[in-house]
Amino acid sequence: MGEGQLAAPQLTPPPSFSLCSCCPITAFCVTAPKPTDGFSVCLQAAVSPSLGSEEPLSLGAGEPEGLPAGKRPGHGAAGIWEEGTATVWRSLSPFWGEEYTVHLPLDFHQLAFYVLDEDTVGHDDVIGKVSLSRDAIAADPRGIDSWINLSRVDPDAEVQGEICLAVQMLEDALGRCLRCHVLQARDLAPRDISGTSDPFARVFWGSQSVETSTIKKTRFPRWDEVLELRAAPGAPSPLRVELWDWDMVGKNDFLGMVEFPPQVLQQKPPNGWFRLRPFPRAEEDSGGSLGALRLKVRLTEDRVLPSRYYRPLSELLATAVLGPAEEDAASPLAVLEELTSGDCRQDLATRLVKLFLGQGLAGPFLDYLTRREVARTTDPNTLFRSNSLASKSMEQFMKLVGMPYLHEVLQPVISRVFEEKKYMELDPCKMELGRTRRISFKGTPSEEHVREASLGLLTGYLGAIVDAIVGSAGRCPAVMRLAFKQLHQRVEERFPQTEHKDVKYLAISGFLFLRFFAPAILTPKLFDLRDQHADPQTSRSLLLLAKAVQSIGNLGQQLGQGKEVWMAPLHPFLLRSVSRVRDFLDRLVDVDEEEEAGGPARALIPRSATVREGYLLKRKEEPGGLAPRFAFKKRYFRLSADALSYAKSPEWQTRSSIPVSHIRAVERVDEGAFQLPHMMQVVTQDGVGALHTTYLQCKNVNELSQWLSALRKASASNPDKLAACHPGAFRSARWTCCLRAERSAAGCSRTHAAVTLGDWRDPLDPDAETQMVYRQLLLGRDQLRRKFLENSSVDTTPEAGTAKGSGSLEGACPDALARQKAAAARLLEVLADLDRAHEEFQQQEEGTVAPGPLGP
Repeated sequence: MGEGQLAAPQLTPPPSFSLCSCCPITAFCVTAPKPTDGFSVCLQAAVSPSLGSEEPLSLGAGEPEGLPAGKRPGHGAAGIWEEGTATVWRSLSPFWGEEYTVHLPLDFHQLAFYVLDEDTVGHDDVIGKVSLSRDAIAADPRGIDSWINLSRVDPDAEVQGEICLAVQMLEDALGRCLRCHVLQARDLAPRDISGTSDPFARVFWGSQSVETSTIKKTRFPRWDEVLELRAAPGAPSPLRVELWDWDMVGKNDFLGMVEFPPQVLQQKPPNGWFRLRPFPRAEEDSGGSLGALRLKVRLTEDRVLPSRYYRPLSELLATAVLGPAEEDAASPLAVLEELTSGDCRQDLATRLVKLFLGQGLAGPFLDYLTRREVARTTDPNTLFRSNSLASKSMEQFMKLVGMPYLHEVLQPVISRVFEEKKYMELDPCKMELGRTRRISFKGTPSEEHVREASLGLLTGYLGAIVDAIVGSAGRCPAVMRLAFKQLHQRVEERFPQTEHKDVKYLAISGFLFLRFFAPAILTPKLFDLRDQHADPQTSRSLLLLAKAVQSIGNLGQQLGQGKEVWMAPLHPFLLRSVSRVRDFLDRLVDVDEEEEAGGPARALIPRSATVREGYLLKRKEEPGGLAPRFAFKKRYFRLSADALSYAKSPEWQTRSSIPVSHIRAVERVDEGAFQLPHMMQVVTQDGVGALHTTYLQCKNVNELSQWLSALRKASASNPDKLAACHPGAFRSARWTCCLRAERSAAGCSRTHAAVTLGDWRDPLDPDAETQMVYRQLLLGRDQLRRKFLENSSVDTTPEAGTAKGSGSLEGACPDALARQKAAAARLLEVLADLDRAHEEFQQQEEGTVAPGPLGP
């Protein structure tokens, strides 16, 4: 698309299917050439304008704002989404390992990562940025996984927003004339300290230029001015419209531009909204002088059909998990298990677990994979040790259904470790004798004293962890206990020998301790146990605790066999804990089948459960008058699926509430509205149709993003959502954003209901998960056809009973081959039906077929 070409209109999809765009992001680590106090990464996403679209789920704001030195990106108005990593202090090579799944509108066009040096006093310093276009992320289905050099942040390149123009080319007695009607702009970057700008437009055509008036203190100016320019002799000239922020002192700040080539002016003069762009310039490569950031980014975008189209595939999946697993070679699950590997397998495992949880078949699904894994395992020491689909599915299952349980068990001890900041070290090579508290005035403690003190602290923390775990059998979710019970039975049936009596325990503890408890202790930030990463000393303490828990999960079988002989002082405590863990595992699997929470579910947590809670500053919109700072009151908020309630404190009995069903929009608020950062608004509608706004302030940008996401997801199914709202407040008889004097004036900025963060609390969506499974199966369709339907060696007649096929079919009995061949044919038929449904929906979307019922 040319610089000034009209943005493609946002198509309104038929109401019977939805489009989704999902972007998993992992910020791994960064290298930097200069000292810093603490590193953090700020992530922002921006979207393009959508001409003529009234669909609130597909709308968003512009690009990120300008970044003057020492100012955090997103200070004021930001892109449609902003999130920051935790800060890693005093390091030139910080490691985060943080992962985000962000649901974005289909028209997002850029993802930017800003690396910041956090300062205790004053603004954070911007080190550099990495900017990725949507096309670059989508170029490879596997996404981006590499080191990328940081580039300098140029304020003139940090533009956002759109401008509305209507251009006419006229001919009169004096020659050609260009008439440019500059109507308005929206979501401009805030260049002034007040969080606003003083914008004016400058129009260039050939050698002529003319300016609009300047509108003070707004990011949503409305000019409605018609500017005329006469053609100069010579070749046709392009039209360029620039927006600037007027400054009384110093030079004006650039806000963005649009440009239209002569051909566009002649053939289709611009008329509509256009995204502002920076001045064209070559991308500067710092050559690594600013450092580099390692990123892993993948874009997933797909069309989700109505539920009835997925029913045949869902039935095949359900039939597979309820049938014999060992001889299965042609079911969808068998094909997927053979096709996937690496990160793709982990993503698939998450989708499958969610799919079967939504159908009430999580237990049979995990049992199916367990039977297949156990059947092909000959050495019990290797059981579930690889990253097979069975291992990944059980791991993701625990994270999806067991996070509240994990928090209840580990949160108290983890919080103590962070708050007490005790120095603990057993490795003589890593001991820093000066770091421990002196016992007397005789000098630095000896290595032996440090070891004894560390051993006492470690056993104290470990004792609390083990006590919490072994006493938690009754609090473990019933569906998890049943999955472990099935696992226990399958392993015991496969390895009944006396010498393998511990295998059934190791199978469960390998998941629960090695893949659940120990990783959460090691990196509590990634399991939502803490808001920040641990400092180096606390991180080392957590590593020692995680190693000890891992040894307990291994039932002490590998104690003394590794290189870490310095862990020997802990061995007596670890061995005493092993018997307690065995008893705990026996109690854990002692559960009745009736206790399963089984049936089809739509959510992983009950509607009455608290989704998010914490203190916020609240102000209720009041008619007339100014809104002083003291109008904000500190209240403790709780959000459930039904209501957003608040009170003076968590224990306060009298609570007020906002029904979630009344919410019509949840949006950011400009910093300039109240001269306060991290603000959001909840717009509700009462029984008579009147709109009311509640303003809330969060303590930081991450808390703001998380509350926005939680509220938007809770109200996702509400009708009559607002397509636009005011990002400012009505103060001094006008809106602070667009300066309009009517309180009832239509919103000047589009809403962003579709922009959310994905997490384990998200409602289950079997249709979306089945769509992803369908896409994965398409990758193995040709292989399946060759293996079962085009392979002449597959003979299902009785006479061929001793004949040998190829691959996994070799030596199979004729009846089994016939069943596998029929299953393969049925699966291929289902995939073909889904292919046709997608083609017909795409044609309907493009207007090439008449809307109406699709499919057979």
